[in-house]
Amino acid sequence: MTTLEQMITIAAVILGTAATRFLPFILFPARRTPPRLVTYLGQVLPPAVFGLLVVYCLKDVSFSPGGNGLPALIAIAATVLLHLWKRNILLSIAAGTAVYMLLIRTVFIA
Repeated sequence: MTTLEQMITIAAVILGTAATRFLPFILFPARRTPPRLVTYLGQVLPPAVFGLLVVYCLKDVSFSPGGNGLPALIAIAATVLLHLWKRNILLSIAAGTAVYMLLIRTVFIA
């Protein structure tokens, strides 16, 4: 890649990043109510993204005897219960990850 191509690539990345950061504020200023579709998407997309992440994380988990499914299920249960109790997504994700890592390193050693 030539120096000119590198500079063009860097400029395109900067422009794309700036556009994604500033465009929502330009299209939907604070003094105007956002369209109903945007409000709806703001409500349904975060849970949908986390649901998709759970499905993706469990796609290769084997729930057969001797598989690695039990620590994953225990960690998911811990994550859900902690989230229902504290309503803090970062705490829930961090604790669920810690529970899973603790289980696979100490209890369910392969």
